Amino acid sequence: MVGFTIDSAIQQAIDAGQPVVALESALITHGFAYPANLDITRRMAEAVQAEGAVPAVIGIWRGAVCVGLSDAQVETLAADATAFKVSVRDLPLTGARGVHGGTTVATTTLLAHRAGIRVFATGGIGGVHRGHPEDISADLPVLASTPLIVVCAGAKSILDLPRTLEYLETWGVPVLGWQTDEFPAFYSRTSGLAVDRRVDSAAQVVDIFQAQRALRLAQGLLVAAPIPAVDEIPAAEIEPLIAQAVAEADAQGITGKAITPFILARMVALSNARTKHANESLLVNNARIAAQIAGAAARSLAR
Repeated sequence: MVGFTIDSAIQQAIDAGQPVVALESALITHGFAYPANLDITRRMAEAVQAEGAVPAVIGIWRGAVCVGLSDAQVETLAADATAFKVSVRDLPLTGARGVHGGTTVATTTLLAHRAGIRVFATGGIGGVHRGHPEDISADLPVLASTPLIVVCAGAKSILDLPRTLEYLETWGVPVLGWQTDEFPAFYSRTSGLAVDRRVDSAAQVVDIFQAQRALRLAQGLLVAAPIPAVDEIPAAEIEPLIAQAVAEADAQGITGKAITPFILARMVALSNARTKHANESLLVNNARIAAQIAGAAARSLAR
């Protein structure tokens, strides 16, 4: 049986109605190399705290789900090259293995909801892969069945964005543009694709989320925030690099859960680390926005 623990401070914050923001750990185990993974996690936590919310890093520790990893646990995960990438299908397997693991967007979304957290900040969600429409990230069906606010910079631009948005539309997941009318494309602020609705404040997001809950809808709410303009990589510059990285993955037969880490790593090399800097920028920005939304949600429920 897989254990499920919530850090006492996180549980107290949830019980007291304080704003809490979930943070994933797959970016620690598979998104960044050490010690950059440790640094970005700390910066995201600090951004959440600066907005008056409580950060809760979710991960797998010795085979058990842990909501609210300690600083020491995060540091261990950051340096552990053997840690697993844990998607939803892997959860029942982790207990038997007794391993450390980083939870993906899908897994973090599911576990945050079960812990009673309403808001989750990540980088970019997974989606439908380019050239492989049968390869669909578990992030999408989980978003379609888990009532949580997920703040991201859109879907990763290495994906098929039109098909990803089509999936979300089909399964009833509202896509909100944070102070934008266009769906962000991760490294780029625009994609040429429309969002379902523009929102200009945290209160607007909370109103829509509460309308979902009042209607007893199962879906989550996706809030797509563009990367800060100063760190954007325009689509015209990034697309040739994406095409090259995707072609290399195809040539090497890389598929499944290995494809996204491979392509992102190649993008860092091909861009001379420019994509790494952009990724860090959008992660911190999303954490800040998520904390604002969590604060607005906490205030609304307290009335």
